[in-house]
Amino acid sequence: MAWQEIIVDTQTEAVEAVSNILMEAGAEGIQIEDAADVQNFEPNDATVMVDWDTVAHLETGAKVAGYFIEDVNLPEVIHDVQMRVHGLAAFGLDAAPGLVHTTKVDEENWATVWQKYYHPVRVTRYLTVVPKWETYTPADEREQQIVLDPGMAFGTGTHPTTRLMLEAEEVHLRGGEQVLDVGTGSGVLSIAAKLLGAKAVVATDIDEVAVRSAQLNLDLNPAATDIEVLASDLLNDVRVQQFDVIIANMLAEVLVPLVPQMSAFVHPGTKILLSGIYFDKAETIKQLLIENGYQVIEMSQLGDWFGIVAEVPVEDAD
Repeated sequence: MAWQEIIVDTQTEAVEAVSNILMEAGAEGIQIEDAADVQNFEPNDATVMVDWDTVAHLETGAKVAGYFIEDVNLPEVIHDVQMRVHGLAAFGLDAAPGLVHTTKVDEENWATVWQKYYHPVRVTRYLTVVPKWETYTPADEREQQIVLDPGMAFGTGTHPTTRLMLEAEEVHLRGGEQVLDVGTGSGVLSIAAKLLGAKAVVATDIDEVAVRSAQLNLDLNPAATDIEVLASDLLNDVRVQQFDVIIANMLAEVLVPLVPQMSAFVHPGTKILLSGIYFDKAETIKQLLIENGYQVIEMSQLGDWFGIVAEVPVEDAD
């Protein structure tokens, strides 16, 4: 089987928006190359060392590739993608140059090449992302493995926004929590929550296609077999209940309508973990949280991306 690859040349700040455009256009999977991942790479004691001089990578900008089945109406899809990418400027996102081009990829050759570039990466102190085809021996008895299929899915979970969220989960989950993961994508954050001791996790994504993609990764992780994953536009189709932790790794433009929706799903002490926030939107999201009654307790940055941790204030018992 051959695949049609549609590639968008863009900028770091538009990567997630362009990925969403390609998925909504029918892409079966996404591959991202981002120069910022190299520029912002900060090795530490929990990170696998990388010699970037020996690894092919972009020097500037980013490329987002979507993979489509062979019989897709390619000219129609390309036109739609091109129009929507150009429209991102209306949302304050620089997608330049925004060029869209295509190639044909043989599935067997593509899969082989893909696997050469993905290896286990220890993302945080206790969490390591492991491609499903790799056999990995933990370096620390406390280390937890998140097994993903980054083939025709959503990458390895090491994008700066995902790293910020995994680090926040590792700090703020204590065990026994009820967790809501809004816009779960690959499911990596939901899996991490279970590995870190969450009692129950509800994960959502925009439609059934995205839900099925997430479920494939959940099924690779024994700890994640009881995660409930459902299709929902933000929280519109989530049964109202109170969660101890709400996680959302999405663009600021999507977080803006989400924050007011959360009020029916929280209780005093609920933690809110947000990421996907480009640097020029960080203050906007912070103020939005404050306006909706949340207390911002932590802001973290990795490259141009921000993560924010907030909580519902707990009244003093006098």
